[in-house]
Amino acid sequence: MIIGVLVVSAFVVMLNETIMSVAMSRLMDDLGIPASTAQWLTTGFLLTMAVVIPVTGFLLQRFHARTLFISAMGLFCVGTMVSALAPGFPSLLAGRVIQASGTAIVIPLLTTTILNLVPADRRGRVMGVVTIVIAVAPAIGPVLSGFILSALDWRWMFWFVLPVALLALAIGCVLLKNFTTPRKVPLDLISVVLSAPAFGGLVYGLSALGESADGHSAIPLWIPLTVGSVSLAAFVLRQITLQRDGRALLDLRPFGIATFRVALALLVLAMASLFGSFILLPLYLQNVLGLGTLATGLLLLPGGLLMGAISPFVGRIFDRTGPRPLVVTGSLLLSAALWAMTMYGADTPVWLVVIVHSVLMLGVAMMMTPLMATALGSLPQPLYSHGSATVNTVQQLAGAAGTALFITVMAQRTSDSAARGLSVVAATQDGIQAAFVCGALISLVAVLAALLVRNRGGQAASGEAVIH
Repeated sequence: MIIGVLVVSAFVVMLNETIMSVAMSRLMDDLGIPASTAQWLTTGFLLTMAVVIPVTGFLLQRFHARTLFISAMGLFCVGTMVSALAPGFPSLLAGRVIQASGTAIVIPLLTTTILNLVPADRRGRVMGVVTIVIAVAPAIGPVLSGFILSALDWRWMFWFVLPVALLALAIGCVLLKNFTTPRKVPLDLISVVLSAPAFGGLVYGLSALGESADGHSAIPLWIPLTVGSVSLAAFVLRQITLQRDGRALLDLRPFGIATFRVALALLVLAMASLFGSFILLPLYLQNVLGLGTLATGLLLLPGGLLMGAISPFVGRIFDRTGPRPLVVTGSLLLSAALWAMTMYGADTPVWLVVIVHSVLMLGVAMMMTPLMATALGSLPQPLYSHGSATVNTVQQLAGAAGTALFITVMAQRTSDSAARGLSVVAATQDGIQAAFVCGALISLVAVLAALLVRNRGGQAASGEAVIH
C-alpha cells in the first residue's frame, strides 16, 4: 500500500517534466520568447530537480517518510497553482521551479522505499513499475498537453493537473504510514551551497550555447561552465572528506562499486537521448511536418503506452536472467531508432515516425529497469538513501544536459542554414537532423558500454568493502 501510494503520486508529478514540450510553439507566440528561452520551462524543471535531489539523501535519513511526502506534494500543488495563474514567462518559470522542488523529493522517496521494503529477488518487477513513473509519465505529458491545447489555453495544462495532485496528497495523508526511524544526521550547509552552482552552472552553460546561437546569450559562455566545474570539484572533494565520519550531504562511496558506476553511466546516456528526443520530436512534427498540437500528442502516445506495457515484463525477465541480455538489446534498439531519426525530412510519413518512436521507447524500457535495479541493488543498506539520491540526481542532470545539447545543436545548425538562404522549414529540418545525428553518435557509446554490464557480482561483497 505504501509503494502504491508513492507510485501514483510520483506518476502525477513526473507528468510535468515534459508537459510543456508540445506547448513550446504556443508559448513562444503567446509570451513572445525564442525557443532557447522557452526550453527553460523544461530544462529549468530538470535543473531544479538536479539541485534539490542531492539534499534528499539527508532528508530521507532525518525525517519520517510521511512528513517528506506531505511536504513534497504540498510544494508540487503550490507550484502547479502558481503556473496556472502565471501572467508571463518569469512567473511561469517560478511555478515550474516550485513544482520541481516537490517532484525532486517524491522520486528518491519511492526508490529508497522499494530498497527497504522489497526483497532483492523481486526488485526487478517493482522497478519495472518505477520505470513507468520515471519514463512513461514524461512520455504521456506531451499527449495530455496536446489534448488540452487543441481546445483550451495553455494554463489549463496546470488546472487539469492540480485537482489530481490534491487528491493524491489527500490519499497519502490518510493511507501513508511511517516505516522508517529518523536519525539526527548533520546538514552540511557548505555542501548545499556548493551543489547549486555546481549543477546549475554546468546546465546553464549548455543552455547558453543555444541562446548564443540565436544571439541571445546573456553572459559569456565560459563563466557558467567555469563556475559549475569549479563548484562541482569543490563539492566532490568536500563530500569525500565528510563521508569519512558520516557527515556527507551526498555520500559518494557508491561510486566505489564497479557495478554501480557502469549502470549509472548507461543511465546517463539513455536519459540524455530520451529527453533530447522528447524536446525535438514535437518541434519536428509541428514546425517541419506542420501538424497541430493534438496530432503531435497522439502520434507520441503509442510509444509511451508501449513503454508502460513492456516495463513490468522487463522487470520480471530481469529477475530471472539478470541485466546483460536486456541492456545490450535495449541499447541496440535505442541506437537504431536514433539513426533512423537522422533521416527525417519534410516528406517523412507520420506512420514511420510513430514506429521509430515506439522502437526508441522500447529500447529505453529494456535499459532503464535493469540498470536502476542493478545500480541500486549493488549497494549495502546504509547507502540506500545516498545511492537513490545519486542515481536520481545524475538522471535528471543528464536529462537537462541532453535537452540543452539537442536544442543547442539544432539552434546552431538552423541559424547557419537560414544564413545560407534556406527557408524557415528547410532550415529547421536541417537543424533537427543535426541534433539527431548528435544523439545517434552518443548512442554508439551506449552500445559499447552495454557490453560491460555483468549479470552477477559486485553486490554484497563489494558494497560492504566500500562501507569499510
